[in-house]
Amino acid sequence: MKKPAPAQYSALQIGLHWLVAALILAAFILIWQFGNTPLAPDTFKLKLQLIAWHKWVGITVLALFVVRLIVKLVRGAPEIDPATDPLQRKIAIGVHHLLYLLMAAIPLLGWMLSSAKGYPVLLFGVVQLPDLVGKNEELGHTLREVHELLANGLLVLIGLHAAGAIKHHVIEKDGTLARMLPFLRRK
Repeated sequence: MKKPAPAQYSALQIGLHWLVAALILAAFILIWQFGNTPLAPDTFKLKLQLIAWHKWVGITVLALFVVRLIVKLVRGAPEIDPATDPLQRKIAIGVHHLLYLLMAAIPLLGWMLSSAKGYPVLLFGVVQLPDLVGKNEELGHTLREVHELLANGLLVLIGLHAAGAIKHHVIEKDGTLARMLPFLRRK
């Protein structure tokens, strides 16, 4: 027998949602800064630090994704508003599934990319993570392209996700956004 869906997200689910969102934003900012920093003797250390931080954020997103998934499987999630149009419901479910898939795939591909390029992932400058693949420059190039392509796709999905939440709040006025922003809940 399937247990009933909770009426609201838990504080843990809300916290994990916003923490992961902030970390994903940080990962993009770090890699954009890395790309916009010229390679020169006076910026070499900065570039190394930016890419290290990017990797740390990515691995943290991957770890938090696992926590989010476990919490979601154990606790469940609120149902989509039954008044939602069936097509919109399918789009919302599809976007959520793709967001979850990319929260796992992008960091794993980044880790594999580092391994293939021969650059270890030294988490927080302390723990060296094992290589996921052997050194292979051609594979590293392919993984970089896929990593970037999926990251750009993630940006599009985040935009759709945010636009959908705002649409529900502004046009539908149905409380969907308030599930992740409790201060918006009606008294």
